[in-house]
Order: sequence, then C-alpha cells, then structure tokens
Amino acid sequence: MIGVGVGVSELWLMLAALVILVLGSILSFKHSKLGFYTAIVALILGLLACRSTYYGSFIFAIGIINLVSLEAIKSEIKGVDYGLVGLMALATMYIFNTSDLSLVLASLVLVSVPTYVLVMIREGGANVELGVKYIVFMVFATVLFMIGAIILAAEIESMYIIGYVMLILGLALEVGVAPLHVWVPDVFASADPIPISIIGSMAKILPFIAAIKILISTSCPLTETITLFTAILAGISMFTGNIGALTAKEHGRVLGYSTVANMGYVLSCIVAIANPEFICVALTGGLLMLFSNAAGKIGFFNAIKGKGAYSPLMYILAFSFIGVPPLLGFWGKLFIILSLVEVGYIWLAVILVINSAISVPYYTRLARELGIGWKANIANFVCIAVVVITLVTIVPPNWFVEGVKILVQNMGLAIGV
Repeated sequence: MIGVGVGVSELWLMLAALVILVLGSILSFKHSKLGFYTAIVALILGLLACRSTYYGSFIFAIGIINLVSLEAIKSEIKGVDYGLVGLMALATMYIFNTSDLSLVLASLVLVSVPTYVLVMIREGGANVELGVKYIVFMVFATVLFMIGAIILAAEIESMYIIGYVMLILGLALEVGVAPLHVWVPDVFASADPIPISIIGSMAKILPFIAAIKILISTSCPLTETITLFTAILAGISMFTGNIGALTAKEHGRVLGYSTVANMGYVLSCIVAIANPEFICVALTGGLLMLFSNAAGKIGFFNAIKGKGAYSPLMYILAFSFIGVPPLLGFWGKLFIILSLVEVGYIWLAVILVINSAISVPYYTRLARELGIGWKANIANFVCIAVVVITLVTIVPPNWFVEGVKILVQNMGLAIGV
C-alpha cells in the first residue's frame, strides 16, 4: 500500500518554492523578468528539498535550460511561462520525496496541466486548434492513469490486471508510446519548437517515475505475467518510432517519432518490477535515458528555432541518442539492456539493440541538416549546456547508481547491480 513519506523540512521548502513561483508569475505581468528570476529561486529551493542530489541536479539543470530557451520566443504570456516551467520542474523534483498516492497523482497533474498552455504558445497568437487536440489526449491519458492507480492501490487481486493495464495505457498515451502515439508526430511538427522542447523533455520524466513507484508498491504474484503486456508495447513503440522517423521529412516530425522510440526504450525498464532485485539497474537505465532524451530534444528543437546550431554540438547530441559510449544515452540503454537480460526478457533487449542501429541514419541526417557554423545566439548556448549534460557520463555513472540505490532502498525493496 502506498503511504505517507514526506519530511517536514522538505515540505516547507517546496511550499516556499511554490509561493515564490506564484508571486513571481503574478508580478511578471508588469515586469516579465521577475518571472524568470523567481523561477530560478524556486528551483534552487526545490533542489535543496530533493532527496536525491544527483537526480535533483539533472532536473534543476534541465529546468534552468528550459527557462533560458524561452528567451527565443516572444510569448503573449511572457513571465507566466517561466512560472509554468518552474512548476513542472518542482513537481518533477518532488516525486521521489513522497510515496503517498494522492501526492504522486497531484505531482502528475502539476506536470501535465502547464503543458496545456505551453503547447499553444507561438509568436503571433495562440495555436488553439493544436491545443485542443493535445488537451483532449492528455486529459484522457491522465484519467486512465489515475483510475488504474486507484484500482491498484485498492489491492483487490481480481482487479489487479485491469488496474495495471489502465495505468500502462494512460502512461503510454501521456508520453507517446505506440500504438497510442497518434498525437505525437503532428503536435511535434506543428507546435512552436521552444514550447515543444519543454514538453518533449521535462514532461516525459515524472509520468514514468510515478508509474514505477505505484507499480512497485502494488506488485503481486500476477505482476510477473502481466509485464509481458508492457514488453510488447515497448517493442512496438521502438519499431514504430524508428521506422516513422526514417521516413519522415520535417525535422519536428522526425523528433516526434524519435520520442515514440525513446519512450519505448524507457517503458521496457518497467518489466523489471517482476523481479525487485533488479529494480535499481532498471531505474538507473530509465532515468539516464529520460535525461538523455531531455537533453537531445532541447538541443535539436532549439536548433530548429534558431535555424541551425553549431555542427559538432548537433553530432554529439545525435551520438548520445544513438547510444555511442561514453555519452549519456549509451549508459541509459546499457543499464536497461542489463536489467532486461537479468529478468529474462532477452528478446526485448535484442529488439532495443536492433532499433538503436535503425536510428543511426535519421539522427545523423538531423545533425547534418541542422549543423551550421558557429553563431553567438541562444540556440548555440542552449546546445552547449545540454551537450555538457550528455558528457557528464564520461566519468562512468557509478555515482548515479549509488544515488538510485538509496532511492530504491527508501521504497523498501531489495536491490542488486
């Protein structure tokens, strides 16, 4: 059963961060920069409250880079958009601080709802038609996820499979796992690149963590059988995303299908809940893959907005997506593959390797088409920042594994690496 697990000091820091964020958003109607500065202060408080230093640092960095990237777009809600991004980052930092079901689901909503506004932002007016399409899918996804979570938390064995399937389907629709990915290519191709870079990076992390926390805490003897459903979805998503990206022409659409494939990689790590001994390995791989996806999406979408970015930066991000060692994406895929082998899903590990090979042509094509000479602009500075994130694993991420061990131990599970 999911219970309460929030430190008093952590809670007060998070509440203070939220108050500062709200005040900054209100005051930003007159002075838009206040929204930016208060969002940074709020993220610093959120980082102090986060139980995992390494995890919190990644989210903090991604949040700050997203805030900076908003400078590249003239928004009609300038100032408030900083607050929305700050809220998403705070909720994502907070998710590991609690195991209370209501707070986990509240965090999911706090990440999802700001994207309803962000997706409509563009220069020259709101993209309402696209926003309505996106919101319909997201509301349905959130409802499915919540119903599934509540059924699982009720711990009625006869309802377990129904709850599990509903939660996974809600997650799949939320993040864009095939075959529930129909909204992803169109939204990624039609929305402004800057808001979609935020949605494609920050909004993908918390739903997976929420799902893993709920599934771990409610696992039962049926879990080992039903994880096959998740494995099949993951395999379908990998092939659908990579084949779709190979045939797509628009850069935004290619990155949309790339997201479908990457979410398939991350979804595959959930099958490890069938064997709690290897949860640590799987969670390490999933988190590193999510951070790699976030860094790459921010970099490529900012390059699209800036009509190109410095070519070497584009290729580094492409190589990280492909899984070239020792970049961040390589370690994410490696840990996921190791967890799949350990729990007996060797066939899914093989599919992951095959799909990594399939992705090589379109990632190198993106890097070639978006790569240009050096210019001192926002796009290049943002790309430098996300490349630094992908390069942190030049030092093998044993340090990150140790941090994940502590998180898993806090969930009351045995661990193994």
